[in-house]
Amino acid sequence: MKHEKASVAAEFAAVTEHWRPRVVARLNGQEVKVAKFRGPFVWHRHDDADEMFLVWRGTFDMEFRDRTVTLSPGEMIVVPRGVEHRPNAAEEVEVMLFEPQGTRNTGNVEHPAFTAPQPPEGDAK
Repeated sequence: MKHEKASVAAEFAAVTEHWRPRVVARLNGQEVKVAKFRGPFVWHRHDDADEMFLVWRGTFDMEFRDRTVTLSPGEMIVVPRGVEHRPNAAEEVEVMLFEPQGTRNTGNVEHPAFTAPQPPEGDAK
C-alpha cells in the first residue's frame, strides 16, 4: 500500500472466514489487519505484544477474566501484553487490529479451529 489509498470496506469484503485476520498494511514493524468475528474465540494472551482492536461494523464483547467490555463501531480497546482475553461476538462484527508484525491471532494457544496461518512477509499490499 505504498503511497496508495485503500478502501476499508473493500478490505472487509475480501474477508471470507471468521477469525482469520487479513494483513492489509505494514508500517514501522506493525501490521494492520481486518477480521470478521462471530461467536466466542479461544481464551489466550500475547506475552510479547499489545493488541489494539477498533470496531468498524457491529458490536462485540472483549472478555477478560474479571470483566467484560462491550465495543461498538468507532470504539477501540488496547489489550496489554500478557493479559488473558477472549473476543466474543453474538453477531458478525468487523474489526481492525493493530499489532506487531508476526503476532499469532491465538497468542500462546495453538487451536485447530482458530489459529490462523501466518502470512508470508510480503503478503500485505
